[in-house]
Amino acid sequence: MNRTGRGAGRGTQTGSDAATGRALAEELLDGRAAAVPSPGAGPDVWLAFADQVRSGAHAGRRLPVPAPPALRLCHPRGWIREAALAEPDAPVELVAVLTTDGAAPVRDRARALIEDALRIHPEATLRAVTPLVLRLGRRRRGDWVLERFEDALRRRAAADTPWWHLPGPSTAPGGTTAPGSAKAPGGTTARVLAELLDCPDRRARQFAVRLALTGPGRADALECARRAAAEPDPATAALWTDAALAVPGSDGDAVIDALIGARIPAVRAAGVTALRRAGRAAEGISHLADASGLVRACARWLVGQDGGDAHGHYRWLVCDPAGPSPYAVTGLAECGRGEDTDLLRTLVAHPVGPVRAAALAGLRRREAVVEDSVLLALLDDPAPSVAREATLGLLPAVRRLDPSYLAARVDVRGPLHVRRTAFRLLRARGGIHALRAAVALIDDWHPRTRATARAAVCACQWHPAQFEGETDTAELAALLKRSAKLFDAYGLALRRSRLGLKT
Repeated sequence: MNRTGRGAGRGTQTGSDAATGRALAEELLDGRAAAVPSPGAGPDVWLAFADQVRSGAHAGRRLPVPAPPALRLCHPRGWIREAALAEPDAPVELVAVLTTDGAAPVRDRARALIEDALRIHPEATLRAVTPLVLRLGRRRRGDWVLERFEDALRRRAAADTPWWHLPGPSTAPGGTTAPGSAKAPGGTTARVLAELLDCPDRRARQFAVRLALTGPGRADALECARRAAAEPDPATAALWTDAALAVPGSDGDAVIDALIGARIPAVRAAGVTALRRAGRAAEGISHLADASGLVRACARWLVGQDGGDAHGHYRWLVCDPAGPSPYAVTGLAECGRGEDTDLLRTLVAHPVGPVRAAALAGLRRREAVVEDSVLLALLDDPAPSVAREATLGLLPAVRRLDPSYLAARVDVRGPLHVRRTAFRLLRARGGIHALRAAVALIDDWHPRTRATARAAVCACQWHPAQFEGETDTAELAALLKRSAKLFDAYGLALRRSRLGLKT
């Protein structure tokens, strides 16, 4: 059985990993390649590879002669899979997949091989297969392999140097965390779990974190906080954050500062909330204009607990001569006081686009009335965010808008964001104006706009009664002819019949 030194998946997305696995399987089935997924391939690559080989063999495709072990391990016939397990170069990843096999002889033999691999080559096997095992554990017969790997890691970790007392992730140039930078203090399993903590596969990281936090010994608060700040997965970051704040001494300045500097809003919010326990509630003012609404809410609570007035600070921030932050404008609107409406109205004319957009969103939050003429003019705003906010304000009033004004902005020569917002309003209005705009955009250069237009045309029922008083059959027939390529022969004939046209 081949054993590899590294098992961390390197794919950036599950979909692309699965596509890679299927492509490798096709190459192997066609005899165009003699290799299986590389040792560093992610779990989704191996699972897609195995499924594609089995489905190809099910479809009657002849296997290359001689068939590589990887193909025979994925064969639909159980006796072929069982025989292939005797091959010395059977990939350990595919052997792990067969521990969940539906055929008991195959499953039992694969499990025995995995037991041997964990005993003889524990470090290589744990590294290579753990991310894949976490996927297999969700299968019908996956409990065994998941429990086996977890027990192996727990037993060995208990005998090794505590691996959760690791130095923080090292920082690469530019302030980014270098993957795999943590060094375990010692022990075989300590090194394996240290790598799992930095594994690109988020499920493997979550698994390693849970083992770390339930193992013997006390976790280090600062280490947990640093890892929470560097973690891109919200669920994993939450585990580190909760652990950092639960450890005695977690109210230290270094721990809180690490949490506040995190990318994930929930981690920053936890750090801001912890400022009160550390006697640093006065610092809540500096977080009132955070990009996250959750963090802003925690900052307002913190300022209030310290006896301050968050609303007064927001008004000062919005009136800052250097220019307000759009998040300060949003925070002011979140305070919900009526006296701020006039101030928000003045900000609609601010020279900075994000500030204008935040002011419009704040007025909508306050349910303040904004004239249709003002919002219609903002549809042509050069900032897409402003046009989107104006559209949201116009949606409740779409029936009283002039459709010709909107239709003129669907022209493909205009800015994309103007075309899309006008089309959205016309779709909300419905009727012949929406259908005209949709037909005009079925060949738009922008993929999403084109797809939305085509979906709207296909969803239309094409009944004359649907457009009664708006147009005649001749125009509907012309629009149907322009969009005929979107329908098959039956669908086109059905719509022509609804319009009373000869098929």
